[in-house]
This record gives sequence, structure tokens and C-alpha cells, in this order.
Amino acid sequence: MVTYVIRRLVAAVFLLVVISMITFAIFFLVPRLAGASPDTLASRYVGRAAGQEQIHTTAVRLGLTDPLYVQYGRFVKGVVAGTTYDTGVTVVKCAAPCLGYSFITQNPVTPEVLDRLPVTMSLAVGAAVIWLVTGVGTGVLSALRKGSVFDRAAMSVALAGVSLPIFFTGLLSLSVFSYALHLFPAGGTFVPIQDNPAQWAYHLVLPWVTLAFLYSATYARLTRAGMLETLGEDYVRTARAKGLPERTVIVKHVLRSTMTPIVTIFGLDLGLLLGGAILTESAFSLPGIGKYAVDAIEANDLPKILGVTLVAAIFIIVANLVVDLVYAVVDPRVRLS
Repeated sequence: MVTYVIRRLVAAVFLLVVISMITFAIFFLVPRLAGASPDTLASRYVGRAAGQEQIHTTAVRLGLTDPLYVQYGRFVKGVVAGTTYDTGVTVVKCAAPCLGYSFITQNPVTPEVLDRLPVTMSLAVGAAVIWLVTGVGTGVLSALRKGSVFDRAAMSVALAGVSLPIFFTGLLSLSVFSYALHLFPAGGTFVPIQDNPAQWAYHLVLPWVTLAFLYSATYARLTRAGMLETLGEDYVRTARAKGLPERTVIVKHVLRSTMTPIVTIFGLDLGLLLGGAILTESAFSLPGIGKYAVDAIEANDLPKILGVTLVAAIFIIVANLVVDLVYAVVDPRVRLS
């Protein structure tokens, strides 16, 4: 087990290095190959309103005229050990982990991302609990009552949940429950959980349910399919023939085998959402990482976009690592593979 964990940790670190290289190549190498000049890249640091002289000065100060391997080394050094930025007026110290410095807002990216991280984490974790409980529970009941009215109704709702985009269900829920019935706030407000847990949950109920509706539909269909396949296995019939209670057969034998694909997609889905639930945060005007990325794209603020991309990649890598470790608990055979 220890060897398995060490291998996964080493693989995660290696993958993080590869992701940093790919991310750097996307933002700096690919534009160069497409004919972009250092000044063109620098314009994405200072915004659309900057003059040509200011853009060229920024390109020199940022070292965008240096060879790409020098720029990548500077980029990694900034993330690991921090760096400094010459704004032309003063020299700003960006402490590690430095994800960049926005010349438009004149603020380091890391503190801004950390300020918005509680919003995205609250949204993602709360919705994940709802969709995991409702999705898996609905899938289990549908599989055990195959062909019943409940099964057909649940799968019809699940099909609607998979088909409807989040920006449609989000705006529809706002129209009905916020503007028409006045049951929930219209969005745009986030109350930290440490300040008022009740208000924290009250302002997030509608985004939670809207986001969970999309994912719980997928989990219900996947759980139902896995349960039906596993119920026909020989070892399940053997367990029933031995006289084991039906509850033990379902929970200990059937559901445990079904959880392997559930764990896989749950880790990836949660990792993606922690990197920014863009559509949900935009629909409900929540000041999270996803909304932060959208605003950065509209402002042509490259350091913010690059910072969010790295944060999202880190969350996905960590989620994959956790999934690998959970595999060893769900299926002991994984430890030997």
C-alpha cells in the first residue's frame, strides 16, 4: 500500500510539471508559432486601452523578448519561489506561489484567486453532496425497481437534467424562485460560512440545486446501469443462494462494485468545479474563480487567465490523486496493479 501511494505521489508531481509546460506553451509558445510578437503578448498584460509605447515597455520589463526557455524558467521560479515585477513606477514583490501580476488591476493574481476560492469551494462541495446523494440513491432505487413507474419517471427526469444546459436551468430557477416567488435571493451575494452559516446556505441553495440537477442526472443513469449489470453477476447469485440478507447483498457486493466508475467521475467533476464553475457562477453572479476567469477574458488580462488555468489544473491533478487512493480502498486489487 505504501509503495502504491508513493508511486501515485511521484506521478502527480511529474504530471504537475508536464501541465506547467503545456500551460506555458499554450500561452507563450503557440502564439509565437502563429506569428505573435513580444509586443502582442505584452498587450494581453496591460489591456486593450494601452498605447504602443507602453506595450513595448511592458514586453521588455517582463522579459518577453528573451528566449522561451528563459521565460519558462522565470515562470517556474515565480510559482515556486516568488518573483518581482517592475511596473514602471515601483517594483512589486509577488510572494510564492506567484501566479502572476495583473498590470490592469495592479494586484498579484494569487491573493485575488484565494479571495474567490471560498465561493467556488462552497458552491462545488455543497452541490457535490446533493448530486452524490440524490444521484446515487435514485440510481439504486431505479435499478432495484426496474420497469416500475418510479424507474421510468426518474430516468425521464434524469434525461431532462442531462439535456438542459446549466445557463438555462439557472436563469429559469432565478425567474421562478427569486423574481416570481421571492423564496431565494437573486444571486450576486456570498456570505462566508464563518460569519453566518444559515445565511451562507440560504444564498447558495438555488445555485446548489441548479448545479446538482445537472450532475445528479448523470450519476443516476450511471449508477442504474452499473447496478443492473452487477446484479446479473455470478457472485451476486451465489451470495443470495448462501442466504445473505438482501441489504447485505446490495450494499456490500453490488453497490461496492458499482462505486468504481462513480468514484472516477466524481473526483474529476469535483476537481473541474473547484477550478471554476464558470456557467453557474456567471448565471448567479457569484464572485468565484469561474466569474473571475470570465472577467479576465473580457478585460484581456492574461496573467489572471494563466493563473486560473494553473489553479484548475492543480485541482484536477489532486482530484485524480485522491481518486487513485480511494480506488485502493474500494477495490483492494488496485494495490497490486
